[in-house]
Amino acid sequence: MGKEEQVEEREVLDSIFPDEITDVSETEYRISIVLDLPDNLLDPPVEPPTMLLHVRYPDDYPDVAPHLDLSPPQNNTSPHPFFSVAGDKEQLLEGLQATVDENLGMAMVFTLVSAVKEAAEQLVLDRKEAAVRVQEEKAAEAEREENKKFQGTPVNPETFMKWREDFLREMEEVRIREEDERLAELKKARVKEPVKLTGKQIWERGLAGKGDEGDEDDVPGLEEGVDKLKVAA
Repeated sequence: MGKEEQVEEREVLDSIFPDEITDVSETEYRISIVLDLPDNLLDPPVEPPTMLLHVRYPDDYPDVAPHLDLSPPQNNTSPHPFFSVAGDKEQLLEGLQATVDENLGMAMVFTLVSAVKEAAEQLVLDRKEAAVRVQEEKAAEAEREENKKFQGTPVNPETFMKWREDFLREMEEVRIREEDERLAELKKARVKEPVKLTGKQIWERGLAGKGDEGDEDDVPGLEEGVDKLKVAA
C-alpha cells in the first residue's frame, strides 16, 4: 500500500510543481522553492532566496516520515542578507517535525513544502524587522545625543550646590587673577607719587629761581622773601 500511495503522490506533485520538481530516483526527488517576499523588502532589491527540498521515501511512507534535507541551488550566486539555506537548514527542518507528526499516514509532501516555505519567509521578515528596529534605535540614540547639547542639567539641591561651589570658586579665581595682573602692571610701570618740596627745602638746596614757571607758582612770593633776607644780612 505504501508504494501505491507514493506513486500517486508523486503524480500529484508533478501537476503542482511541473517546473520545480526533479527526480533523483524512483523514490527520491527534489523540489525548488522560491520565497515570496515583499518587493520593498530591500533597497536596492535583490533576487528572492531559493532553496531545494530533498525528499526520499522510505518503504513504509506515509506511515513513517520521509527523509528530508535542504540545500541551496548550485547556481546560487546572490546571497541574501536575511537568509542562508546552509545556516538556516537545521532550524527549518526542526520546524517541520510537528507537521510530519500531524500528517503521518497521509501524503504530506505538499504540506511540508508549504510549511517550510512559510517558515523561511517568516524568518526573513523577522530579521528584516529586527534590522529596522536596530536602525531606528541607532537613529533615536543619535537624536538623543544631539538633543543633549540643547538641554541643561536638571536642577535639584545637589546639582545647585555643586553649581554654586563651582561658581564661587571660579569667581575667586578670576578675582585673584585680576589682582595679580593689576599688581604686575603697577610694578612694571613703577608708578610713584611725586614729592613736593617745602619753601625752606627749596631754599636750603639752592633751588630758588631754578625751577620752571610751574615751580614758582607752587611757592608764591619766594623770590621776594629771599631778597629781604639778603638785605637784612
